[in-house]
Amino acid sequence: MPTEIAPHVQQITGALRVVESFLFRGAEQTARRNAWSAVLEDRKRAKDRREAQHVIDALAGAAASPGGKAGPESL
Repeated sequence: MPTEIAPHVQQITGALRVVESFLFRGAEQTARRNAWSAVLEDRKRAKDRREAQHVIDALAGAAASPGGKAGPESL
């Protein structure tokens, strides 16, 4: 009896895998889009940090120079 069930189980398993790949195809695309959006946001934050550090360095340099003014107009 078990030998008769085994082929049916394999067929059902194969069918379930096909259905699963069809159903989760959209989820995979969504996951990739979300990951790419996260990469772009990380790049934007890194750029913002670099720009902020540039401003901080410029203000610190202006304050350290003799007679220098520390303020936005020194940029």
